Amino acid sequence: MARPRSTQADQAILDATRAVLVESGWSRLTMAAVAARAGVAKTTLYRRWPGKSELVVDAVAVLFDELELPDRGSLAADIEGVVLSFARLLGHPETKTSLMAVVAESTTDAALRGRIKAAVVDRQKRLVIEGRVRAQARGELPPDVDPVRTARSVDLIFDVIAGAVVHRSLVSAESVDAAWAHRFTALLLGGLAALEA
Repeated sequence: MARPRSTQADQAILDATRAVLVESGWSRLTMAAVAARAGVAKTTLYRRWPGKSELVVDAVAVLFDELELPDRGSLAADIEGVVLSFARLLGHPETKTSLMAVVAESTTDAALRGRIKAAVVDRQKRLVIEGRVRAQARGELPPDVDPVRTARSVDLIFDVIAGAVVHRSLVSAESVDAAWAHRFTALLLGGLAALEA
């Protein structure tokens, strides 16, 4: 019978992965370096992750799993809140370096792109779905009637929010402050009204 996985060991490995990535970069990150940093045997890593790409994506994904969508009373306030939370997360050196490294590497690795989509993008679309359901319950958005159209809307809303915040924070290196989040949300909601019509 297989031994149960240790959540504590997993956390130490993922933390170590991000730390080594920040210090050494993608090309010099090795499973051996992560194992040493985490204080585990290299075989422990390989039992959980087949290679560096899978390990780094999971190390990045758990950071984004911390994002939440607190109920702030309106769709606009909810969007502003998640935009500011996302920007704060991207401001942490380990998040910024890890995300940029894995995205850069994925430009020449289709399998890695697929893993990023499944582990990060698809999982975080939960925030858009949660926001839509909450806004519909408040009467701010019409109910969903066509699952295909809803899925397309969720994809587009996620792409617009994530794309804008990542671009502003990591590419342009500009501040995502409350004023920017407010203007961005007004623009998004104007477009969303047209999309839902």
